[in-house]
Amino acid sequence: MSRQEAVEQYARALKRGRKLYKDCLIRGRYPYPQVLDEILDNTMVAGQVDMGVKEIPMDQVTGTKTEGRRSAFAANFFPLMEPDTEFAAKWVDLCEAHLGEGIRDPVRCYEYLGRFYVQEGNKRVSVLKSYDSPSIPAYVIRVIPAWAEDPAILAYYDFMQYYQLTGMYQVYFSRAGSFAKLQAALGYEPDHRWTDEERQSFNAGLTYFRAAFLKLGGADLPVTMADALLVWLKVYSFGELKSMPPAELAKTLTALWADVKVLSQPEPVSVTTEPTVEPQEAEPGFLSRIFKPKSAHLNVAFINEHRPEESDWARAHDLGRQYLEAVLGDQVTVQVFEGLPTEAEAEKAIDQAVENGAQMIFATTPPLIGACRKAAVKYPGVRILNCSASMPYTGVRTYYSRIYEGKFITGAIAGAMSASGRIGYVASSPIFGVPAGINAFALGARLTNPRARIQLRWSCVEEDPMDQLAREGVELISNRDIPTPDRTREPWGLCLVLPGGTLHSLASPYWHWGNVYVRLVRSMFNGGWDALSSGDGRAVSYWWGMRSRAVDILMDRALPSGVRQLAEILRRGVADSSILPFHRPIWSQDGAVRNDGDRWFTPEEILHMDWLCDCVDGSIPPYEDLLPMSRSIVRLQGVYREAIPPEKEDTIL
Repeated sequence: MSRQEAVEQYARALKRGRKLYKDCLIRGRYPYPQVLDEILDNTMVAGQVDMGVKEIPMDQVTGTKTEGRRSAFAANFFPLMEPDTEFAAKWVDLCEAHLGEGIRDPVRCYEYLGRFYVQEGNKRVSVLKSYDSPSIPAYVIRVIPAWAEDPAILAYYDFMQYYQLTGMYQVYFSRAGSFAKLQAALGYEPDHRWTDEERQSFNAGLTYFRAAFLKLGGADLPVTMADALLVWLKVYSFGELKSMPPAELAKTLTALWADVKVLSQPEPVSVTTEPTVEPQEAEPGFLSRIFKPKSAHLNVAFINEHRPEESDWARAHDLGRQYLEAVLGDQVTVQVFEGLPTEAEAEKAIDQAVENGAQMIFATTPPLIGACRKAAVKYPGVRILNCSASMPYTGVRTYYSRIYEGKFITGAIAGAMSASGRIGYVASSPIFGVPAGINAFALGARLTNPRARIQLRWSCVEEDPMDQLAREGVELISNRDIPTPDRTREPWGLCLVLPGGTLHSLASPYWHWGNVYVRLVRSMFNGGWDALSSGDGRAVSYWWGMRSRAVDILMDRALPSGVRQLAEILRRGVADSSILPFHRPIWSQDGAVRNDGDRWFTPEEILHMDWLCDCVDGSIPPYEDLLPMSRSIVRLQGVYREAIPPEKEDTIL
């Protein structure tokens, strides 16, 4: 009977092989297994290592060492030869042996960049693949690629380093740095060496996850199963993976699938710099009366990490909420949840908001992103936004303001008023957008004072940088920006140092969150939200500036009239895009030409700036130099966040 079963199994395998072969030809793909000898030459190899016998994942067996029997197999190692051939007879013999005692002898193969190329045992691989075996024993020779600044090579060297700790071929990422994140997600120290029990436990969970990954079409994506698992572990724990029913696991992975697919995008975040559809403030026309908005009312919830009386940032957003209610009136029902310092409390607040009918949720600080992501999985019909920049999560849109536009204008004011050309600048933290603000301020200062030099300090590194700059004789200092235009009790923005060290505010950019909230809610009414839901799979980030009235400038009445007039001219120019802060010749501190004067920087280039102009004296501080209170936001939004060693989290294996 086993013989007949083996013959039938060959017929099924042959059908699958021929199907893939035809599909490859139709799509213009190579229909046979790749040949390692045709891929490599001596210049690409740094050496070889005998790894001994290992259990290797079948998904990563993709080719043969030599061309040999190449045409006998389709690209997936399923057979192509007719059933009456000698090849088919030997395949059936092996299959019959597998049904009896099982295939025990290891194949011989070469491993290169995490993929395996069979030297001996092609038919054994083919038989086991036909039964969807997850792994096969193999005698492995590792081919080490020559070092290069190539993403695939960097990812492989990262793999080799962590293989010494994990001992698993099943864990392979497409990006360097991912293994350290996995160690942290599992609750391990960076140098933790896995025990046999931990390997078995993880492999069991990985096998469980693999079924859901493949069911959703993971095999067709240019990312690995481990990449997808890491995305999932950012929302759930490994313990939940092992206890979650298959249907629930499939549901959670489906909700995060867009985030998995976005990993293959060179630019995972689509930044929109202006509202897609302008708000309809005028009397509606004929077409507007015929094609009415999709909804005349929206239930909106605000999730605030802090209370307005405790945080200027929270107060600014709460004023924006009040503005939204004043402008839209009975078109919105607004819920407010405040004082939510933990992720669990934020999750509970979002659950309550949805239970109360929330259709759109604004979470006003970056640390709330974790609660937002979980909510996006639980409530796919609710529109969820987090006030942060460049978060590559498709289920949660982000919003922020181009405050650098206002910094450019205050820099011009500083340059015009500085006799010595020495101007101080206190930056907050090295997060997205902050270097752009520093550079825009410096370029504004150079616009009105070619001798200007910016003395840069960081409040995330030293306790009182303003006092230090004043003691050094700097007369004009750019301090932190004013959060709301009515907040004038403290020195904000660009400050003049008076005799005795007193600080007097001259001008400051500020956020107008009310305009942001009104426009985002109106986008739900007039189709602007859906217009950005394109098919490219990228996350959406709103990054609006002075043109959208998301940013403005507050100027002191005592500002000299000529300087005020200059600032107003720049204000109008930036708002109508006739003046662009970075469209000019720019050199960075290392002497590199960043702009020859003809380039227009993309929003992504500005947002992700990690360099400083040559007229800035100072540098971006490394993570190790930051004060403890500043480290959490840099982990979330830091310009070098991918290079920060991850911390051990509470997730356990």
